[in-house]
Parts: sequence; C-alpha cells; structure tokens
Amino acid sequence: MSAGDWKDMFGAACRGDLELVRHHLEQGVDPDHVHPEVQSTALVASILAGHQDVALLLLDHGADPGLVSPLEAQTPAEAARERGLDALAGDLLSRA
Repeated sequence: MSAGDWKDMFGAACRGDLELVRHHLEQGVDPDHVHPEVQSTALVASILAGHQDVALLLLDHGADPGLVSPLEAQTPAEAARERGLDALAGDLLSRA
C-alpha cells in the first residue's frame, strides 16, 4: 500500500475498501479534504455509494459530519437520507 494519498483513499471510500481507507487515515490523510479536481468529500461519496462502514470509519477519524460536499451540494446527513440510511442520518445529525 502507498503512503497516505487522498485520491487513493477517496477511490477506496467509493469502493468500500475499509482497510485501504483505514491505512490512508492512519498515514495522516485529511478525511475532510476536498480535492480541486474531484470536488466531493470522501464521507458523502462513501455514503452515496452505500458504504456505511467506511462513513463511520471516516467519522471516527475526524471527518466533519456537517461539512457540505461541494459537488453534491449535500451534507452527509442529507446524503444518508437520500440513500435510505436513516439510522446513519440520525447519527450524523447527533454528531454535528
């Protein structure tokens, strides 16, 4: 595995690769970084892809539960509601 690399972590978050996301977070990748080319947060992207376990890992590593993802123009809770992850949406709102 490579050292912390945001693009690789973002891709892993979208695929649901929990261990690779964990690796990058442990290498110091900022879970709230918004890359100028991608314009999406890993938290919202993972939620929209249905990877609740990745979302919870990102939150446990400091991802902001209230940060709007520019591309989707959604908060994580809005993304969770859209995806039908109501328990996660409630959890996100309680953390915000």
